[in-house]
Amino acid sequence: MDFPVWQNGAFGGGFFIALIAVLHVFVAHFAVGGGLFLVLTEAKARKAGSAPIMAYLHRHTRFFLLLTMVFGALSGVGIWFTISVLSPQATLVLIRTFVWGWATEWTFFAGEIAALLVYYYGFDRLEPARHQLVGFFYFLFAWLSLFTVNGIIGFMLTPGQWPVTLDFWDGLFNPTFLPSLVLRTAMALLLAGLFGFGTALGIRDEEARETMLRAACRWVVYAAPVLLLSGWWYVGVLPPSVRDFVLRRSTEMPALRLAYPVLLLAVAAGSLALATRLPLPVRRALAALLLLCGLGLIGTFETLREAARKPWLISGLVWSTDIRPSQAAPYDAPFLPRLKWAKVRQVTAENKLAAGHALYTAQCLACHAVGGPFKDIRNYTKHIGSEGVSAFLAGQGKLFTQMPPFLGNPAEREALAAYVAEGLNGRPPEKDEPVAVEPATVDLPAFDPDTASHLLLAFNTLGVVATAGCDGSFTLAVPGNTLTAVLVKRDVTPEVVTANVSLTYEAPDGFKHPSKRSDFWKYAKSLTGRELAPDISTTGLGPDGTMAAGDKVFAAAGIPVTPYPDTGGVNSYPVFTVTAKDAATGAVLATTRAVAPTSTEMRCFTCHGGGFAVDGTTGVAPDTARDILSVHDKRNGTDMAQRAAAGQPVACQSCHPDAGPNAGPEAKGLPELLSLSAAIHGFHANYMTGSDETACARCHPTAPTGVTQAQRDNHNAAGIGCPRCHGFMEDHALSLLAAEKAAGKTAAAWLMAPLAPRSVPDVAAIHPRAAWTQEPDCLTCHKDFTRPAKDATAFNAWTKDASGLFRNRREDTGNIPCAACHGSPHATTVAVNDYGLDVNNIPSMQYMGAPGVLGSGKRCDVCHTVPMEGGDVHHANMER
Repeated sequence: MDFPVWQNGAFGGGFFIALIAVLHVFVAHFAVGGGLFLVLTEAKARKAGSAPIMAYLHRHTRFFLLLTMVFGALSGVGIWFTISVLSPQATLVLIRTFVWGWATEWTFFAGEIAALLVYYYGFDRLEPARHQLVGFFYFLFAWLSLFTVNGIIGFMLTPGQWPVTLDFWDGLFNPTFLPSLVLRTAMALLLAGLFGFGTALGIRDEEARETMLRAACRWVVYAAPVLLLSGWWYVGVLPPSVRDFVLRRSTEMPALRLAYPVLLLAVAAGSLALATRLPLPVRRALAALLLLCGLGLIGTFETLREAARKPWLISGLVWSTDIRPSQAAPYDAPFLPRLKWAKVRQVTAENKLAAGHALYTAQCLACHAVGGPFKDIRNYTKHIGSEGVSAFLAGQGKLFTQMPPFLGNPAEREALAAYVAEGLNGRPPEKDEPVAVEPATVDLPAFDPDTASHLLLAFNTLGVVATAGCDGSFTLAVPGNTLTAVLVKRDVTPEVVTANVSLTYEAPDGFKHPSKRSDFWKYAKSLTGRELAPDISTTGLGPDGTMAAGDKVFAAAGIPVTPYPDTGGVNSYPVFTVTAKDAATGAVLATTRAVAPTSTEMRCFTCHGGGFAVDGTTGVAPDTARDILSVHDKRNGTDMAQRAAAGQPVACQSCHPDAGPNAGPEAKGLPELLSLSAAIHGFHANYMTGSDETACARCHPTAPTGVTQAQRDNHNAAGIGCPRCHGFMEDHALSLLAAEKAAGKTAAAWLMAPLAPRSVPDVAAIHPRAAWTQEPDCLTCHKDFTRPAKDATAFNAWTKDASGLFRNRREDTGNIPCAACHGSPHATTVAVNDYGLDVNNIPSMQYMGAPGVLGSGKRCDVCHTVPMEGGDVHHANMER
């Protein structure tokens, strides 16, 4: 924020640091171990009186001096230059914190230079004992230099008590100091052996050559187990959160954790092979290969250490963006006015992309290149638009902490997202184009209140059954709608009839064969654990069938319905025919229609790329589904993408318990895992903070411009959105997660930690609830069945159990379900969307000729055959 940014977009800062630092560290470690190699080899040669080995040592020392003092010194200066340009804030902190440490290290380095020059030029001039003493002093200075720098590098990852004490020694002797010192010392000795191979192969005297090759082999083989053990020691002393990231949560760590021992084993095995009498050309090639393995070994460790440190340059002090948290607070305040070198200070419609570029430069460019070989931002974002990028920015640094949080207000976040999606990836601005739908026409059976003997009411228990429609990849819910019906014998005192009658349901034309356009039946064995005949649901029902009699109602639970007619296109509102007959005579007593709403309109592509699968309006596309599975596998160590590719997709409920009516037979899941609702809402809430009901429409088919428009009830018409009942996304997730946390599921606390409720003061005020069985209680707002206050909210007032759900409740006589007269959940009358009144208000349109609550407007004649005097028979305050 205080310093200008180096504009090296094609490579990003990380590329130059990796290129210079790894090579420098490789040579610097050799400079330490190689010093001891010189001293001990000289002692061995003088003791044996070997002139060939002494001659070899002189040549080796010249090579050693040129490599370590020339390349090592220049690359060291290169590191200082690079970090001071890329990360001036972090460099400033390191210098100020360890100014005397750096001064000491530079003194040691000056001693190295002097000792090595004296050692090389005094080869034939100094007495042997004095010459070896000079060599030993070189090694001592080099190791003390390593000792000091090791402490400072360790401080960057594990500052230990320093943030509390600000004591120099606490910072230097930090938790990783000792294991890192042992590891780096062993690494230095191993590299001394590897470089020894390379120069020893140039000895002409065979005996001397074999002697030095065996000696170099011992350096490598003795150091290898120390490197392995100290590596585990190093990981073991990391802070628990960092260790968990290294061992479990990081997706790049598994490859590094595997590469380290594999390379170590390869180096040790190759060294043993070099000590045998292989042909010289083979030995030379093997020696070069081993040096590359050594470079890979030290590069692996340094990469692991750097990755473990993310999102910090200096843990707890400076982020990888070279911004200090203390500078950035509050994180959601406007960022551009605080950016000293930015030309844009405020986001406007005209400068949105320019503002996004300034934000990208300050908060992204330090790690992410644009078009280069190293962490190209376009590889991570090219599949999504600005809304998806914005969601990732909103969740950045919350659950997965390898990146710092986004700094700035919502307008700045949108500007950065637009710059990435439009400016860098060339995507057009996103537009929410309304889907053109035609109003549905329903052929309603005639009803004459003067002659009709029976009244038949039928309704869907859910406002819409939502599935993903990507069953070849995974399934969130199995196809299946539940129709409930009530048969009323009209009289002075009407009576609900269930005996001696039969009720049947019949799918409309075009919906008799749902398996024609759905993959669910193709993969039913993998998804549900059993084969299903085409067009037969998991409950054994077909598109046409008989309804089962229950307690004063009839029901058909699990009718196989999809939004895809046999003839093509999309229809989320197929209208079924329900017929009641006398069981003995077969005479038709009453007929009605009932809509079975079903949808696959899930906008997962917003964050996962791809698009809709069918007609550009609905269904999760295969590439979207693959990305969802790959992210799940990446974050959870599963293999679902591989299983789906092999034709063995899974149902989400096979792992996550689900109490939903469309969960299917695998719904019991694994008891230690979060429920499906808690897992999905809890995870995604961290990426949708600050949103209104538009967040709900990303997964639920409620978008007013979509093909389904499932949120169509009287509340929606009155401007009452999802948050008034269910809370905002954060509130909704916290209520589910609180119940899971109380059940002892550890993942709940992890998902809850970054979230703050918006409808209540704090998390402690959230009332836990179980998904599907505890929902907002209607009577919280409609007290005594009266009109609610304008600011009434049902959030945080849950039904005790499933019996209190609106779809399961009945009026006061216990005969008629509430939904039979008022309409299904989220479709309570008067229900309105672009499909028209008929399909959304069938009971009232059939029996009253107008939309409304059945019996409203004193239309008691719908059920009663004589005029009624009134009274609150079915519930309080009926007459209003």
